[in-house]
Amino acid sequence: MGIVIAIAGVLFAASALLAVYRIVRGPSVLDRVVAGDVLVSTVICALGAEMAINRHTDNLPVLLVLALFAVLGSFSVARFLPKRDRA
Repeated sequence: MGIVIAIAGVLFAASALLAVYRIVRGPSVLDRVVAGDVLVSTVICALGAEMAINRHTDNLPVLLVLALFAVLGSFSVARFLPKRDRA
C-alpha cells in the first residue's frame, strides 16, 4: 500500500508543478485560467486521496470551498473574456 501512496503523491506533485509552469509561462489568459483550474482540481484530488487513505472527513469543508472557488472563477472568466475580445 505504501508504494501506491508514494506513486500517487509523485503524480499529484508532477501535475501541480506542470500546472504552475503553465500558469507562469502561459501565452494567453485562457491558458492560465485552465491551468489554474487544473491546479485546483489536483489539490482537490490530493486532499480526497489523503482523506481516503487516513479514513477521515476532516477536510471535507476545504474540498467544498475549493470546488466553489474553481466553479466561480471559471464562470467569471468565461463572462469576462467575450467582452474583452469585442473591444
